[in-house]
Amino acid sequence: MNEFTSWHQDTLGERTVKALIKNNFGAAYVKTAKEAMDKILALVPKEAAVGIGGSWTLSEMGMTKTLEARGNTVYDHNKPGLAPEESMALRRKQLTCDVFMTSANAVTLDGQIVNVDGAGNRVAAMIFGPKKVIIVAGVNKIARDVADGQNAHKALRCPINVKRLNRQNPCVQSGECMDCQLPTRICNVTTIMHKKPAVTDVQVFIVGEDLGF
Repeated sequence: MNEFTSWHQDTLGERTVKALIKNNFGAAYVKTAKEAMDKILALVPKEAAVGIGGSWTLSEMGMTKTLEARGNTVYDHNKPGLAPEESMALRRKQLTCDVFMTSANAVTLDGQIVNVDGAGNRVAAMIFGPKKVIIVAGVNKIARDVADGQNAHKALRCPINVKRLNRQNPCVQSGECMDCQLPTRICNVTTIMHKKPAVTDVQVFIVGEDLGF
């Protein structure tokens, strides 16, 4: 990465963190995913039960394996080989776990967090239930405002995630959201966290790298 790109990422990342803090979230900017991992592990007791929301960012970081290796109980409904009923049971456990980790579809420059879900389990756990919520987002998730974040999801993140999930929705053919009516649609629930939810401890890490989609 050249010095100018690095400067730009740092500037946007630090600006976003200031806005998040103003909106009562805990927030920090870190340069690398490795630094984010170190800070996250320092926040999570080894005896904590940790829920992992559907997140390619956390998958890239190796979060589940790292937590399991240090002795944490991990509820990850995306682990390979799970039967549907096992996956659903893990999603329910995520709602009342000690720590819930996930990413965000977009974090805006004015400190709002935008997410779009298919089933709604991820956004439900982000808002209320777990004792602590940790959100990790690369600088590629920074959006100018809520509308910009939603547009980026429709144009980029939704089709890629549908492809990742091996679903044959129209966006796989077009490359952009087609507002389909299929039962396999993954854009059913949109949440905007304008401020930190009143009784939920939320910590956001903005990482100076491209992570996830």
